[in-house]
Amino acid sequence: MIRTSLESASLGAKAAVEAYKSLASVERAFITMKASRLRIRPVHVYSEDHVRAHVFLCMLAYHVEWHMRQRLAPILFEDDDREGARAHRDSPVEKAEVSKSAKAKADTKRTPDGLPVHSFTTLLSDLGTLMLNHASLPGQPDSRFLLASEPTELQARAFELLGMDPDRDAYISVTD
Repeated sequence: MIRTSLESASLGAKAAVEAYKSLASVERAFITMKASRLRIRPVHVYSEDHVRAHVFLCMLAYHVEWHMRQRLAPILFEDDDREGARAHRDSPVEKAEVSKSAKAKADTKRTPDGLPVHSFTTLLSDLGTLMLNHASLPGQPDSRFLLASEPTELQARAFELLGMDPDRDAYISVTD
């Protein structure tokens, strides 16, 4: 039983159940911040202002990650059609099932266009292989130039989903 102080006209029974179930994503967010990549625990931060700043930065990082996961869902082991899966349930009380597209990605380990499916962590590792190299010609060390690595098909798709063009959006800092 779920009880709310709101009137049924402003929040119906189905919406109340959906709101209650969405608390699981909030709990996952705090687990992510405390235990995994974001490490919210301020190990070397002692003043109140520094703790607040640290928590703010962790929440901001989680916010960015959440938006990235939403956009990258087609190439991640995440459900990219939750609305479609939700439409197949008669009631929000029923156990949530993943969509057909998420099942297909999990079964084949491939996206519909044949790319390998990744976790968010492995995709970031894959994207981390792109490089901007400082190069020079043999015998001419003063003739330096920048040479960018060519993105793979998966990396190009990730940038497309994020609405980024690595050639346009990369911040290049040339220092000697």
